[in-house]
Amino acid sequence: MKKTDSNYSRRSFLKVSSLSGGGMMLGISWFARAKPVESLGELNIEPVWQEVTSFIKIASDNSIKIFSPNPEFGQNVMTSLPMLIAEELDVDWKQVEVEQGNYDNKAFPRQFTGGSQGVRTAWKPLRTVGAAARQMILTAASQAWNLPVSELTTANGMITHAFSGKSETYGTFAAAAAKLPVPKDIVLKGNQSFHLIGTPQKNVVAPKIAQGKPLFGMDYREAGMLIAMTERPPAFGMRLKSFDATAAKKMPGIVDIFPIKVFNDDHKFAGFDTRSFNEVIAVVGKSTWDVMNARKKIKAVWEVAPERKEMGQNNRETTVPSGLESTTKHYAQMLEMSKKAGVIERKDGDPEKAFAEAKHVIERTYTAPFLAHNIMEPTNTFAHYVGDKVRFVAPIQIPDWIMPSIVARLGIPKENISIELVRMGGGFGRRAYGHYMIEAALISKQANAPVKLIYSREDDVSAGIYRPSYQLTYRAAFDENKKLIAFHAKGGGVPESPLHANRFPAGAIDNYLAESFVIPSNITIGAFRAPRSNFNAAAEQSFLDEISEYMGKDPIAFRLELLQRAKDNPVGKTNDYDASRYMGVLELVREKSGWGKPENAGKKRGVSAYFCHNSYAAQVIDLQVKGDQVTVDQVTTALDCGVVVNPEGAKNMAEGAAIDGIGNALFGQLTLTDGRTDQRNFDTYRMIRHNEAPKKIDVHFVKNEIDPTGLGEPPFPPIFGAMANALYKATGKRFYQQPFQPQLKA
Repeated sequence: MKKTDSNYSRRSFLKVSSLSGGGMMLGISWFARAKPVESLGELNIEPVWQEVTSFIKIASDNSIKIFSPNPEFGQNVMTSLPMLIAEELDVDWKQVEVEQGNYDNKAFPRQFTGGSQGVRTAWKPLRTVGAAARQMILTAASQAWNLPVSELTTANGMITHAFSGKSETYGTFAAAAAKLPVPKDIVLKGNQSFHLIGTPQKNVVAPKIAQGKPLFGMDYREAGMLIAMTERPPAFGMRLKSFDATAAKKMPGIVDIFPIKVFNDDHKFAGFDTRSFNEVIAVVGKSTWDVMNARKKIKAVWEVAPERKEMGQNNRETTVPSGLESTTKHYAQMLEMSKKAGVIERKDGDPEKAFAEAKHVIERTYTAPFLAHNIMEPTNTFAHYVGDKVRFVAPIQIPDWIMPSIVARLGIPKENISIELVRMGGGFGRRAYGHYMIEAALISKQANAPVKLIYSREDDVSAGIYRPSYQLTYRAAFDENKKLIAFHAKGGGVPESPLHANRFPAGAIDNYLAESFVIPSNITIGAFRAPRSNFNAAAEQSFLDEISEYMGKDPIAFRLELLQRAKDNPVGKTNDYDASRYMGVLELVREKSGWGKPENAGKKRGVSAYFCHNSYAAQVIDLQVKGDQVTVDQVTTALDCGVVVNPEGAKNMAEGAAIDGIGNALFGQLTLTDGRTDQRNFDTYRMIRHNEAPKKIDVHFVKNEIDPTGLGEPPFPPIFGAMANALYKATGKRFYQQPFQPQLKA
């Protein structure tokens, strides 16, 4: 047993109250120490302190309810976070009922899901919630029995005095415990004492999902509820000029049609250009079918929007250009920019001299298109605006992020806004931006009725929030002995750069240069699973494979050699990664994949490894190529994310990342012509299919006692590079542009 950081006792505020029926409710809130994080798309989350809150309810019949604060979209935090509380509370997991907490930033500060930060930031705070409750129940029992606390033990929700044989449930003492002062010094278990953490547990709502129970926003119904959809510009860079809805209003089931302005002109919504979302036409009716048909009858006139200032990524004001953009122009712009001097992000040694004196230089350019999230559950929100209050039922990743915009646009105080959080059918960044909540509220207000806003698949694909289009150019310089003496990375994109200047191989090469550039755009972009890393890893790991081949070295051995240098004698002042942990996943994947052993006939393999969001992942892909068809036989994944709270959920996350990454690498692309997306639905936006998923995914975790460091994003980026490297082995062709599958047809 060990005491937590003293900051917990000094800064803690716990609230305890009695429940009807003799129970106890415990809430706890404080600032929890955390290391600097790479958050969802570099969100504005304080890097040093995070604030976390949760609740426990214990009834007199010993039923225990634990509230999960973070929104859930399949990453299993609704299971793993309550496990942290239950571990320290010393209860039987089978007797715990888990419930999704609604938005309440006083009870649950930092209620967000993204950036692989859920378990990481909750690791000590939520365990402290459980430990505090357990200590208070023990104190109540010791007073009732007139026995020292030191003689009492807990297990499975029971308090026992071994010498006298006394034994009672937590529920017996819950009411008395609720009247006690909160303990000042809270003790947490050592890792060796865990009985629940580290054991595989099934998703707590899996039975409800399997039975089709209403869990998602699309499931929500309410008496008198109307359906709404919005007609928006047909292309990025356009805005509404006028419209005629005379014919549309005569369609069956239509209640009203009217324009809405989502954001005020003076409001800066962090994250993306609001123009394409700002002026839309709302169609309100009695059913989705009625509304979809009426929308087709609207005669709208759109015009090209002027240039404007807008708040872009990282809250940096930028100039959003006027005009209708196209993918062909974007690629030409990136290629042109790559030939010019960029913004120097890092420089070690004298790379210019090293390249000038090099005996051989390899230069390669990698590009990738925009990607759509294609969340399986359509974007939706229920809103009911009554008087000066509004109630939402919303699938939203970060309610705190949209709340200031809701307050500013609706002009009502924050305390008059309630949000019921529902399970999300997909996310990974798309539901971080809650502009659709404002749309729903404004429609409800004007329609004077409860409203559910729904986006069609075409709405979400053609007017979505995308992974940016990127380009990375790498150069490597060698001496006469084929020794790597310099490395140059220049990365840019539309409208942000993917470059991470202080990541591997920075710190492992004497002469190193990293430059960036950006191309302003009116295309709406935002966080996409492992922002920037998902492309940066693909390009970097492909290039490292090509370097290792030129040098005549095994790809894994070459990476380990560079990492050993970074570990023993690092170059430069700052490296984001821990070389030892990085090496650990490479060594583990080498062992588990049987790397180096003879390949089976027809099967080829590729390797990749990457660090992002505080964790490390390495993957080996075994595949076959026949014509333009790729069969992935196996993916072997090695992960170092610190202590694994729930191996079942963690394994599922790694498996999903492999499938998602393979699908995006082979097929994913969103292209534009004159501001309009060429893809609008799944008939043109190619997704991976069930029969194209890997036949086997083998997941392994590095075992250590490092506090959890994140899991949602890390296993996603390296799969792109592993796929490119395996395809090269199978076809003899290097792949420099995503997606890969169309190039197999060439």
